[in-house]
Amino acid sequence: MQPYHPFLSQLGLEYPIVQAPMAGVGTPRLAAAVSNAGALGSLGIGASTAAQARAMIEETRALTDKPINVNVFCHAPARRDAALEAAWLSHLAPLFADTGAALPSSLDEIYRTFNDDEESFRVLLDLRPEIVSFHFGLPSGERLAALRAAGIHTMATATNLHEALLIEKAGLDAIVAQGIEAGGHRGMFDPDVRDERLSMAVLVRLLVKRTGLPVIAAGGIMDGAGIKAALDLGAAGAQLGTAFILSPESSANEAYRANLQSERAAVTALTAAVSGRPARGIVNRLIAHGASGTPAAYPVAYDAAKQLHAAASKAGDHEYAAHWAGQGAPLARALPAAELVETLVRELHASST
Repeated sequence: MQPYHPFLSQLGLEYPIVQAPMAGVGTPRLAAAVSNAGALGSLGIGASTAAQARAMIEETRALTDKPINVNVFCHAPARRDAALEAAWLSHLAPLFADTGAALPSSLDEIYRTFNDDEESFRVLLDLRPEIVSFHFGLPSGERLAALRAAGIHTMATATNLHEALLIEKAGLDAIVAQGIEAGGHRGMFDPDVRDERLSMAVLVRLLVKRTGLPVIAAGGIMDGAGIKAALDLGAAGAQLGTAFILSPESSANEAYRANLQSERAAVTALTAAVSGRPARGIVNRLIAHGASGTPAAYPVAYDAAKQLHAAASKAGDHEYAAHWAGQGAPLARALPAAELVETLVRELHASST
């Protein structure tokens, strides 16, 4: 089976399937297994230092000679607000008390934006993954030009038409159309702008009609029938994240895997309570409690959540973990990554006949 769109053929992919980057859960083993199976494996380095990113990419390269995608975060630096941060910590105080941990006296901006990270940019130019993709926005025109000059293809996440048009104007090669169903962080450029919360289907049709770039559909796609539906909407391919979390190659821990295979997987929420930016995950105590407060900015709020989870997990309590998952989570299957890709392709073929 050949890809349905020339863009995928140009990349050397056999199948119109992209494994979502999933920073924190995706691993070199997962990305390599997906790429070796004929789809596009991805690494998320948004939460990594430049040294960690280099090690991840090099490990992946040692496991596959197929195309890979490396994803970075292009968020605006946090607007530090001491009063808001103190108020957020005060709101979380009962949760810290329940874990027996001391309330932090301050919070840190734990992740750098790629836009200010010269070291990670140099790592990408040095190692030259076939694709670099962007989440939360776009880098400068100078960086995009340098990546193109290095022979690297680029794509970025859009949650609405305005963002997609900015991506097209910037000269990228493809758009990832992230519907509201998707797990993990919304790729919206500005979290303070009203979010229309478009579904994958509506967003894909809108971008196919209004832009000239290949569109990769993302959000709620869990099987071959879902991929077929996205292709029928005009997408060049489909990106799946939650579908790969139960693969043994992912770094999801046992608590995350158990949650994803339980009835709790059917109840997800889009919330900024965990990280400071809207993200969809399985509802837990942190998400429920956080709904009544105003979180600090991203990624400052994430520092509080990570400290809370670290304290609770020592006692085996995972009610404060970021178990990101999309609305299709109940359809997740515990299959090795290559077997899952083969299954998806088989289901896609069956749906196409």
